[in-house]
Amino acid sequence: MVDGPYVQGPHDSEIQPGLFPDDTLPDELMGYRVPIACQIAGITYRQLDYWARTSLVVPSIRGAAGSGSQRLYSFKDILVLKVVKRLLDTGVSLQNIRVAVEHLRRRGVADLARITLFSDGTTVYECTSAEEVVDLLQGGQGVFGIAVSGAMRELSGTIADFPAERADGGAVESAPEDELASRRKERGSRRTG
Repeated sequence: MVDGPYVQGPHDSEIQPGLFPDDTLPDELMGYRVPIACQIAGITYRQLDYWARTSLVVPSIRGAAGSGSQRLYSFKDILVLKVVKRLLDTGVSLQNIRVAVEHLRRRGVADLARITLFSDGTTVYECTSAEEVVDLLQGGQGVFGIAVSGAMRELSGTIADFPAERADGGAVESAPEDELASRRKERGSRRTG
């Protein structure tokens, strides 16, 4: 049986190195501006601003520092924004989401990929093994789950289409184009030109 809102267990799965953008960035100064974070996470600017002002999800790369400053959100920040949005969409209260977010904040990206979050609409549970999932489901009540690794893969594919920015203003090296991306770009330029 699950003792509390979070269950920790052994990390059964291995995460492929370089699977997520934070694994391949040269430093931790890379981030995404507010409009991009909103678009990728599927939230409004008002939600993002409120969550930042109330410390639910604050940008870890660069916070707001007065008028005209640009917040920068890391890959992990945007992942947490997506998880918050999914929990809200299923009816979990912001109070319970805050508890879950605080727990997620302490994790590295690779650790997050091993977690599945479950909720009964009231409490959020963390499961890291099949045994913990079975224990949770044996209670007989309805729950829904969010496989964080699935959200990470989805985010990794989506975020690649958006420009990152360095917090120190330095140039961002663009990733080399693969053949498919090159063909798409070529087709797009033929249509518009």
